[in-house]
Order: sequence, then structure tokens, then C-alpha cells
Amino acid sequence: MADSCLAQSMQWLPKGWFPKFVTVDIDGTLTDGEKRLNTRALNSLERLEKAGIPVVLATGNVRAITYGLWRFLKLSGPICCENGGVLWHPSFDEPILQADGAEAKRAAEWLDSVMHLKEGSKGIESNQWRESEWCLYPGEDLEQIRTHLADSEWAHLSALRTGFAIHLMEPHLTKGSGLEILLERMGWSKEDMLCVGDAPNDLSMFELAHWSVAVKGAFDEVSQAADVRSPHYHGDTFEPLVEAILEAKKSFD
Repeated sequence: MADSCLAQSMQWLPKGWFPKFVTVDIDGTLTDGEKRLNTRALNSLERLEKAGIPVVLATGNVRAITYGLWRFLKLSGPICCENGGVLWHPSFDEPILQADGAEAKRAAEWLDSVMHLKEGSKGIESNQWRESEWCLYPGEDLEQIRTHLADSEWAHLSALRTGFAIHLMEPHLTKGSGLEILLERMGWSKEDMLCVGDAPNDLSMFELAHWSVAVKGAFDEVSQAADVRSPHYHGDTFEPLVEAILEAKKSFD
């Protein structure tokens, strides 16, 4: 009850502003720790779209999964997949691929040969659809991975742990850099963007956006970087947040 009262009384948005579009992470933000989608969160995103506020999905997940969610929710914003490695909108002639994931896959195979990864180089299930990076299981030793990479031909690759994977990727791949490209293509301004996330790969989009919200249960560094810390876990953040956005929009209509 205390959390509910706090959510209703807290200030979700800066005064005199509402987002023209909302960028949302998926895993750990729209889903819980078991990757179960929060249906109330999905309903809230549909409310935004019906109100003329496009929703952008920005995720470390692959294009196939992200597109499925985009399609079934009938979203209108672009999608930023694999931490900015794959960008798409139906208005584009073709997806924008910012890296070739084959090199990250070879790095994973090499890592397995020198440190014997607990789960092997095959990594997580969604790797079968990955185009720009490669993901190992989150329980692998991240510091050891980084140490080995630093002394290898793959020293230029980044290794980043989110709640669901360790991402091996080109260092220029971030959600923030991917979103900058998308905003330019769509003719949108970062000053009109609100974003919601939970993991370290969301920090770059927090830096880009005018306003950022960290769900409860986010990594500590993400909560500290956010403009607002939600009192609600994961997808439960969206009902009160969207209600605040739609209320703010009324004063501009």
C-alpha cells in the first residue's frame, strides 16, 4: 500500500513537459526476472500509441523477437536491437546493421578454448538469430573474460553483463548510438524522448534522452543515473508512468 501511495504522489515528469515518444527496454523492464511479459505494461504502451505517442523498443535482444513484440502491439516507432547493432523501421529500405557478429562469435569460441566457459561458446538460445554481437550466459566470469580479451586479437571488443547475458560486441555499439541514428532518420529530437530501463546497457540511452526512468529492481548504477526511480518493480512501473504522461499531454492538447 505504501508503494502504491508513493507512486501516485511522486513526480514522474518534469513540470511543463511530456515526451513526444517513449523508448523502452524489454528484458527486465517490460518483463520480470523470469522473462515473463507484464500484460498491464503492454496495455499501457498501447495507450501511448493510441494517444499519438510512438513507442520505440530499445533492447539487447534480437530483431526477430523485438519485431514480434512490435508487430503484435501494433507499435509505430522504430526498433533498436542488439544494443544498437540492428536498427529497423518499416519506412527503411532495409535494416541498418552496424556490425558483423561473426567476429564476436569467434571471440566466444576462443574464450571457451582458453578458459572453458561453464556453458560453452554456443551461449544463449537467441544467438541463433544474432546479427551484430554474440551473447554468453550471464553466470560466466565477466572479469576473467575481460582479462583474456585484453590480451587477445579481440582486445577491441566490449564485454557487458546485463541481467540476462554477457554481450560480446564492437565498442561502438550502444543503445544511445543506435538511437541517435534512428532519431535522425525519423526526424525526431532527443529533447522529446523519455526512456525506461534497468540494466547497464541502458545507461547510454539515459544519457541521450531528455528524461529517464529506472524501474525498481534495476542495477544500482542505472537507478543512480535515472531522473526518476520507480517505486514499482519492472513492468508495474508503466501504468502510473503512462497515466502521468497522458495527464501531462492534456495540458498541451
